[in-house]
Amino acid sequence: MTGLLWTFEDFVAAMRGRPTGIATPPISGISIDSRTIIPGDAFFAIRGEQFDGHDFVGKAAAQGAALAVIAEERLAALGRLTIPLVVVEDVLKALELLGQAARERTIASVAAVTGSVGKTTTKEMLARCLAASGPVHYSPASFNNHWGVPLTLARMPADTRFAVFEIGMNHPGEIDPLVRMVRPHVGIITTIAPVHVEFFPDGIAGITRAKAEIFHGIERGGAAILNRDNPQFEPLALMAIDAGVDRVLGFGENADAEARLTALDLLPEGSRARADILGREVSFTLGAPGRHLVQNALATLLAVQLLGGDLDAAADALGSMAAPKGRGAQHVLGLAEGSALLIDESYNANPTSMRAAISVLAAARPGPAGRRFAVLGDMLELGPEEMALHAGLAEPLAEAGIDAVLLAGPRMAALWEALPTAIKGHYAETAEELDVILEAALADGDVIMVKGSKGSRMTPLVERLINHFPPPAAGTDAPLSEIEGPA
Repeated sequence: MTGLLWTFEDFVAAMRGRPTGIATPPISGISIDSRTIIPGDAFFAIRGEQFDGHDFVGKAAAQGAALAVIAEERLAALGRLTIPLVVVEDVLKALELLGQAARERTIASVAAVTGSVGKTTTKEMLARCLAASGPVHYSPASFNNHWGVPLTLARMPADTRFAVFEIGMNHPGEIDPLVRMVRPHVGIITTIAPVHVEFFPDGIAGITRAKAEIFHGIERGGAAILNRDNPQFEPLALMAIDAGVDRVLGFGENADAEARLTALDLLPEGSRARADILGREVSFTLGAPGRHLVQNALATLLAVQLLGGDLDAAADALGSMAAPKGRGAQHVLGLAEGSALLIDESYNANPTSMRAAISVLAAARPGPAGRRFAVLGDMLELGPEEMALHAGLAEPLAEAGIDAVLLAGPRMAALWEALPTAIKGHYAETAEELDVILEAALADGDVIMVKGSKGSRMTPLVERLINHFPPPAAGTDAPLSEIEGPA
C-alpha cells in the first residue's frame, strides 16, 4: 500500500454501494485492469466492448486487490471469492460517483484540456510546469474518455494542489458530461481542426460546437484559454461568453493574445522563445522541436499564471520537456555503418498534425550524405473529403525538402497520385509491407519521420524499426543526424 487514498467508509458512501462482508480495508489506489493491480487497489469490474471486468475479479484478488466493486446482477454468478466486495447497480456509474466525490473534497486548482490536436502534449506540459509549484495530479496516459476521466478523478489524492485533465471526443455531446465532473477553473482548447469529420456532417462548425462543450463545466470566476491564431477563435469566444465563462483569453502570435509569442528561435531538438504572458515578459527554452509545441507552451504558461503557479519556475521546467512516445519522440537507429534518426509521430494523425510533423522533418539536418524520409499512413475519420485531404499533403511535402515519401494504406493512394514524381518513394497497401523497403533503404545520416492514424498500424512499424536497428553502443563514434531550425 503506497498511502491512503480513500477510507472504506468514504469510498462506499461516495458510490452509494453495499458492502457484502465485515472487512473495511483502506484503499490506496483504483484500477480497472486486473493486470495492473497492486496490493491495496480497489478493482472496478467495468464491462467494456471486448471484456467484462467481472471475469477477472478472481485474478484481481490473487494480485492483492483490497476489494472489488461489482454489479448487483453479477453477484450470484461470481460465487465464493476471497476478497471484500462492494455491490452497486452499475460499476461505471459508481466510478463516476467516486470521481465526483474526489472533485468535491479537493481544494486543488483544476485545469481541463481539449482540442483537435495537442491535448496530451499540453496536458503533460502543464503538469510538468505546475509540479514546480506543488503536488500535481494528472493521468500519465490519454485517459480522456467516458471511463478515463472518472478514473483519473477517483485517483486524485485529497491533498492535491493542482490537477490537470485531458478531455477528448469524436462525437457531439461527449465532452459535456466529462467536464461537468471535472469542473475546471481553467479550460484550454488547443486548436480546432478537421478531425473526426466523419461524425460531423457540418464539418468545422460542428467540431467547434463540440469542443465548446468544455465551457459548460468551467467554475464561476474561471477562464477559457483559446488559440488566438485559429480561425475559430471568435466563434469559440462567443460560445464561452454565452456559457457564462467570466474570462476569455487567447494565446498565439496574434497581437491581441494575452499569451503572445514575441520572439522564436528554432534550435536543434527544441526551441528558444520569448513571450508576453499577461504583461510579463518570459523567456523559455522548449526541450522538443516544433513550432506547434511552442504554441502549446504559450497556453501552458498562461494557465500556470491563472492557476496560481510560479510562472518563472514553469518557464524553467519547459526546458526538460521531451517529446512523448508517438508524438515526436526521437530514436537513434544503429545501422551496419553509422546511424539514422527516427522521429516517432505515429500516435495518431489528421491534416493539421501531419503538417506540423512535416515541418519538424523539414527542420531536420541529415548527415553529410543523409536524406529525409516521410513515412505516412492513412488518416482516418475524415468523412467524404478524406481523399482530397490526403492529396492536400502533397504541397507541404514538396515544399519541405523531403527526399522520399513512403506511403501505406488505401487513402494514401490519393496522396501518391498527387506527389511530384521526384519525391515518390514507395506505396504499399499496409504498413507491414514497408518494413523490407525501409530496412534496405536506410543509410548513415538519414532522418525518417513516421506518422499515421492508430488504425494505419504505423506504431508497430516504428517498434519494428527500433528493434531491427538497436541504438549504437554508448561511447561509439557513430555520426548522428540533427534537428535544427531554418537558417
